[in-house]
Amino acid sequence: MFEVEIEEESLEMGSLRHSFIQARMPMLLSVYEDRFTTFVELSLDVSQTDLSQFGLKIKEELKPDICLYESASELPYMEPLDDIVKVNQIPHLIIEILSPTLNIDDLLNKFKAYFYLGVQSCWLIVPTLESISVYSEQKKCKSFNVERDNEVIDEVLDIRLPLQKIFRRGQN
Repeated sequence: MFEVEIEEESLEMGSLRHSFIQARMPMLLSVYEDRFTTFVELSLDVSQTDLSQFGLKIKEELKPDICLYESASELPYMEPLDDIVKVNQIPHLIIEILSPTLNIDDLLNKFKAYFYLGVQSCWLIVPTLESISVYSEQKKCKSFNVERDNEVIDEVLDIRLPLQKIFRRGQN
């Protein structure tokens, strides 16, 4: 018989709110396009790193919901007809969106791996609570909530976004 190993990453399923926010964030982040390049579900090659120390079964790649690089020049140049399936360069910002099928502890374990790999900032968006936690280090976190705050602020990367627009609060 053949033995098939299913990676944890492939079992993640989004939801309507997850999909909405994942589509909305790059649009809102476009105000920073002079400083950052935004990618959605870009595969990060981690095949040379053992991530089991973070409780992850992932062996080949991490695929964050959204990631930002400070400039497109950090990524390899691509000819128009070429494409890259996995990148080796680690982004400056990772954004993960919690969906109903995900366990928050699994995402926090991913954050440990991201910081180990050199990511400067990680955001955890929780759609059901309309909140965003910004991690600047593994255990250093600042939380923002649509009921209490006007914007989410990432002090490490100097990014500010209006929470009302992220969660599309008060709009039909």
